[in-house]
Amino acid sequence: MYVKLVLRNAKRSVKDYLVYIVTMTICVMLFYAFLSITSKYYNPDVGTEYEFTLVSDGLKMAVCAVTLLLLFLIRYVNNYMLRRKQKEFAIQSVMGMEQKTVAWIFFAETFLMGAVSIIVGIFLGMFCSQFITGMLLSAYGQDYKLSWTLFPDTVILTICFFSLSLLAVGLFNVRTIRRIKIIDMLYADKQNDPHIKKSRYMPVISILYTVFLIFAAATGISQMYFYSDPRFPVPVHIMFWGNIIAPAASFLLGLVWCVVHKKWSFNRYVLAAAILSLINIGFAASVPVIQKKYMLASGAGTLNSYLLFLLVYVSFWICCTIYLVSNLLSEWKEKSPKCKYRETNLFFFGQIISKLNTTSKTMTLICLTLVLAAFLFVSAPALTGWASGYLDARSMYDVQISTRYNDVYETEDLPKDNYELVTSFLDEKNIAVAYDCTFNLYLPNQEDFHKRIKWDFPIVAISLSDYNTLREMLGYGQISLNEGEFTMQWQTVAAEEERTEFLSNHTVIPTDMGTLSLAENAYHLEAIGETVYNSYTDVIYVFPDSICSNLLSVMRNRYVKTETAIPYNEAVSLENVFVQKYPEMPDNGNGVQYYIRTSTQQINSSIAGNFILQATFDYSAVVLMVICLTILSLQQLLDAAHYKYRFGVLRKLGVDRHETEHLILKQLAVWFGLPITIAAFVSIIVTAYFFETISAQISAYIEAGVLLTQVGVTVCILVLLLICYFISTWILFQEAVTE
Repeated sequence: MYVKLVLRNAKRSVKDYLVYIVTMTICVMLFYAFLSITSKYYNPDVGTEYEFTLVSDGLKMAVCAVTLLLLFLIRYVNNYMLRRKQKEFAIQSVMGMEQKTVAWIFFAETFLMGAVSIIVGIFLGMFCSQFITGMLLSAYGQDYKLSWTLFPDTVILTICFFSLSLLAVGLFNVRTIRRIKIIDMLYADKQNDPHIKKSRYMPVISILYTVFLIFAAATGISQMYFYSDPRFPVPVHIMFWGNIIAPAASFLLGLVWCVVHKKWSFNRYVLAAAILSLINIGFAASVPVIQKKYMLASGAGTLNSYLLFLLVYVSFWICCTIYLVSNLLSEWKEKSPKCKYRETNLFFFGQIISKLNTTSKTMTLICLTLVLAAFLFVSAPALTGWASGYLDARSMYDVQISTRYNDVYETEDLPKDNYELVTSFLDEKNIAVAYDCTFNLYLPNQEDFHKRIKWDFPIVAISLSDYNTLREMLGYGQISLNEGEFTMQWQTVAAEEERTEFLSNHTVIPTDMGTLSLAENAYHLEAIGETVYNSYTDVIYVFPDSICSNLLSVMRNRYVKTETAIPYNEAVSLENVFVQKYPEMPDNGNGVQYYIRTSTQQINSSIAGNFILQATFDYSAVVLMVICLTILSLQQLLDAAHYKYRFGVLRKLGVDRHETEHLILKQLAVWFGLPITIAAFVSIIVTAYFFETISAQISAYIEAGVLLTQVGVTVCILVLLLICYFISTWILFQEAVTE
């Protein structure tokens, strides 16, 4: 009998469970789609030079970690259904059914609907996984092929995860229903929301923010005391003083309000604090920009501290803005009688203001979460593009052997080996070599050998013949130098201002073999690999061979290009064999540091890391977006029961259906538009600032057109997701208040 009752209730309440089913289906679909490529039965053809397990293992951990957020969404949607059906539970209890039986019937209903969602979500996830497979094969440079396959281990994992989630949430609901009084369930839809004055949300936030300002001002004072210099230009002094005065002024504002709060309302304090927080945002954001432009020294963790300050300032500004909206609407309504009494505006203002007074905390959290989701979406292509471009500079040779003399204190211990071990290994594995270059890197002045200050290591030099050999290996043209001349090779990531300043101060170079003058072709920017540069430097000198032959060689490198890519297993074996004879870190901590890098392993790790990063960011952003939009939607649908009577009164007063629909549209536009508009505004500013901080990497490694295209596609996806949720909520809301 109870089974029939559950089935009949589920069939009759499909419309009520629509949001629940859709949300659960989306969650299951995303979970299965992203997790499908981690299945042990998933074996894409990515070539022998790649190791796919690097992707599958890392992505499985990332997806499972992010999916824990879905537990919150499942719980929230279940609470929505619980509140929506409380009156039905009360009627069943009044008719004689035990309350624990009512609870278990509701548990069975939600579990049944969840089971349907899991089944549908898995099959939809099979289709959605094709996009994930396309992303993966594109990352490995392979052609995309359709593969309609259900992976048993992923299906079992999906069913187990969501079944356990539904079971845990369902048991919690059973406990909740058994504790609710019948009279409370019967009148649940007639209870009024608490007034904002009873909430301590914004005062508590303000107190915590005021305490935080002490730490921010103290940090500014510390930075100025240890790192300021009177010789710095004016922008640097403004940055130092601004990060002291602005937090201190905000702190004093809080103290002044505590004294005169009887004469000065809390709303005015929040408005003033919001304005000052914008000033704090500007000064905190200037720290990375000023330090990068003027190459300022700073303490460890300074940038991280100010990025944290920036996050706190932005979050506080969002809290203030949303808190003040209802007060601004109230003042506008009172000061504009003509607008207030026009058509149905009085009803509209009442609806909006009454709910804003009780949901400002929720709206703030939604806004912050949307900003995070947008940033994850937009930053993913920038970070992966940066990493991919950087990979091209790191993996220009199939085998790279490099050395560092940072822990060498005697010139007799400097490297002199030719690394014949590599030659023997390649011959043994029948790997043909196209180019092979072993070369030295020299100090222009031997007295700089003991110069080991971080960021002040000496610039090394390479002989012209070795430099031309490297250029030939990479397909660049040859260069020439006259006697007594030198030129420079710069990393592509170096800023133009840095190059210009360095060139103006280094037109001549004193060496142990005499002074050299800068050649007509002063520098070259073609990428030749990053291990050719000394520690903490972005430039090397190119000297004539006759000069280098009499200079101190401090590093000895070897670069090899093979005819075909080295298989992954062979690359791992080569590294293991090399490390046994040439350790990266000497046993006693003193000696030459040897490094071997194969392009096969670098490409594998980079592609795997990039794909895991992008997939995790995209998955996290979609989950956060779905959570926020679902909460916004369910808040309105849950309140529809309250609004049914109010809209019924409007119809009895003569308001036609068209005006009612327009009123509902305006109300939903405010609820969706307020957090989304603020989040979009903040996201644009944050994204622009983020792109500015990595502008050098973008110009060096990322094509601007590709980046803008990816960002544009991301924005379109977000807008489409928003439109779908908004339209669905609008339709269901109209049906709820007019049925």
